[in-house]
Amino acid sequence: MSPLPPPGPARRLPPPGPTRRLALYTLVVCVLAVAAAVVSFVQGSLLGIVWVLLAGLSSNMTWYYVRRDKLRRAAGADVSG
Repeated sequence: MSPLPPPGPARRLPPPGPTRRLALYTLVVCVLAVAAAVVSFVQGSLLGIVWVLLAGLSSNMTWYYVRRDKLRRAAGADVSG
């Protein structure tokens, strides 16, 4: 009897490996940058603009690593299957 796939968002994550770690690290950086931007703007500092830019960059990096891993797995499945 095969195990059931995990429910919800965990099913969409890439399997453990370097790409998944990079995607999770960039996601953490994105969340922290958004929090820093909010704090900066609440304090009246325009430095929050830099944090927003960093959040956008890290968000794009997260999507890049997730998509790259998904395409690699799909290509590997086509070759081996």
